[in-house]
Amino acid sequence: MSEQAVKPTEEKLKPKLFSVMKSYSKEQFVKDIIAGIVVAIIAIPLSIALALASGVNPEQGLYTAIVAGFIVSFLGGSRVQIAGPTAAFATIVAGIVASEGMDGLIISTIMAGIIMLIMGFCRFGALIKYIPGTITTGFTFGIAVTILVGQIKDFLGLTFKNSPIETVDKIKEVFLCIDTFNWQALVIGLISLAILVLWPKKLEKIPASLIAVLVCSLIVNLSDMKVNTIGDLYQISSSLPHLTIPEVTFARVKALIPNAFTIAVLAAVESLLSCVVSDGMVGSKHRSNMELIAQGTANIGSALFGGIPATGAIARTAANVKNGGRTPVSGMVHSVVVLLILCILMPKASLIPMPTIAAILFVVAYNMCGWRNIRNTLRTAPKSDIAVLFVTLIFTVVFDLVVAIGVGLVLAALLFMKRMADVTEGHVWIDVDDEDTDPDNILLKKIPERTRVYEINGPMFFAATDKFRFVLSDKNIDVLCIRMRNVPAIDASGVEMLMSVVKRCKKHHIEVVFSHVNEQPMKAMEKAGFFEQIGRENFCDHIDTALLRAEEIEKSIAKK
Repeated sequence: MSEQAVKPTEEKLKPKLFSVMKSYSKEQFVKDIIAGIVVAIIAIPLSIALALASGVNPEQGLYTAIVAGFIVSFLGGSRVQIAGPTAAFATIVAGIVASEGMDGLIISTIMAGIIMLIMGFCRFGALIKYIPGTITTGFTFGIAVTILVGQIKDFLGLTFKNSPIETVDKIKEVFLCIDTFNWQALVIGLISLAILVLWPKKLEKIPASLIAVLVCSLIVNLSDMKVNTIGDLYQISSSLPHLTIPEVTFARVKALIPNAFTIAVLAAVESLLSCVVSDGMVGSKHRSNMELIAQGTANIGSALFGGIPATGAIARTAANVKNGGRTPVSGMVHSVVVLLILCILMPKASLIPMPTIAAILFVVAYNMCGWRNIRNTLRTAPKSDIAVLFVTLIFTVVFDLVVAIGVGLVLAALLFMKRMADVTEGHVWIDVDDEDTDPDNILLKKIPERTRVYEINGPMFFAATDKFRFVLSDKNIDVLCIRMRNVPAIDASGVEMLMSVVKRCKKHHIEVVFSHVNEQPMKAMEKAGFFEQIGRENFCDHIDTALLRAEEIEKSIAKK
């Protein structure tokens, strides 16, 4: 088979919409419209709730669903992806808004969009899989905890004396202000929670969040209960999204870079995860790089038109598929429907009780926490993976997502390097008689008397170089043969270590012969000047050839 035949095809940078429209039908158009309307009805209470959890006005959640949702469907690499505000961003957005204001959020989101555009055009879509699952599980559970803690105030109807930002401070404030507990708010919260939990078991087609909003709004307003509503705490606007240009300075951009990277990584991971899940549901294959470009463009658009960071929403995408959506048209319909509802019904959102919003976010937190993944990790994973998971989780709750992801990645990288170092080893062989049937087993080879074979197994990188300190423990030899057939890769530290071995051998008048050096190590060693140091003829493609070369060297030394 030719090399061309086995080379994987390069992923197209072409929106899925342009591909599926070639075979689009009227029947599918009807299904897409129905799916889009259903998803919009689900998205409206969620978008409002997530906006409030993010510390912004309720309409900004709808702006995000409208602008980002439309752009991702129009440009995206998935057939059925639905984008909008998600719980993953609530904590980091609330922190940015509290410390940097809306301008800071806009700048961070635009920079995150630019980072995702670069990732897409550089075809980094496949690299997202290298972020360990323990990190995503840890910060996802941590985000769920912060969302839940953040809603205790409204669920219990508490009145805070301070406005804490950090999760630990919010817990402290709950205990300090427990005397302001409002039993009527708790009743509405429990009714909302009961509807959200029990309703899907009976009528799954009608969104439980919509029923909870309608029922509890009626109860509060008809009974004149003393429960805070959205209108009591926020100014509701039904105006259309409009262009907003932030005040940009170099110092501010520099300060917001960590937040931008966190938003970009989080949006990329969650979007591509949603694409993978939806691929399995519809039997399709998404274009990861095109999806990153769409998400980057969507986040820039959302920020400029008053929205917050957006990403693919797994729950809304699944609802789209279940209701017949099979093309990006359904996502575009969803955005248009949300826009119409914003213009017509948004003032009515002022009647929604805050305990109902808290209950919706409780359910969102439960659904996203992934406790089953944590349970499975505790049962099956090594201790190092469990450590990464809990460190990321704790740092997410105690500090913030920026710190958590950074610490989690560093810890995971260090533990990975330790594992690689643990599996890298070296052996010194002499002539031994053995009955092993492997023809390339060194124990079956006739090793010349004054030759030692040192075999290296595993990648040679900086964390493993200490294992090769004794490669020249026996100096009473003429030839050192270094066998590298099981060395797939080498870094600068590995090259430096081998060069030090070569120099020590020259000092003791010992010739060095390399056997079966793989492609990447060979290129690195060639650049480092190994051919000039020991000669190209001392690089052999097989252990048999290397041992013959060693025998020749011994004979030439003996003649002298």
